[in-house]
Amino acid sequence: MRVRVTVNGERLEADVWAGESLLTTLRDRLRLPGSKNACEQGECGSCSVLLDGVLVCSCLVLSGQAHGHEVVTVEGLADDGHLHPVQEAFADAGAVQCGFCTPGLVVAATDLLQRIPEPTDDEIREALSGNLCRCTGYQKILDAVHLAAGR
Repeated sequence: MRVRVTVNGERLEADVWAGESLLTTLRDRLRLPGSKNACEQGECGSCSVLLDGVLVCSCLVLSGQAHGHEVVTVEGLADDGHLHPVQEAFADAGAVQCGFCTPGLVVAATDLLQRIPEPTDDEIREALSGNLCRCTGYQKILDAVHLAAGR
């Protein structure tokens, strides 16, 4: 089946298997490796993207469901070669270690800050509760979101 989707502002097409996940299409067909493939069950958040402005785990969305829709990946947050403020804040706060969870956390934090520009720690924890990190202990991630909110 052929899907047409706008990814990071660019209209793209790909031939996909009917049961293929949006994550697989993004990574393998469209060569956008930022979203990570970890659990394939929507448990870890490493594949989080915005689908028509709604935060989703791309491993749980079939590519056909994205046909005609707009997807923003972690790569699409940067603007004209400049990192998004959330991406900068994660780097500046040292909120990345192995980096595997980082793309999903950055997309989720961006979504949060679009909805709540100055979130509390509890609001950040709630918004990022679908994202698992095994390296940082989360404090630097909280610091990064607060830093991004201040920018």
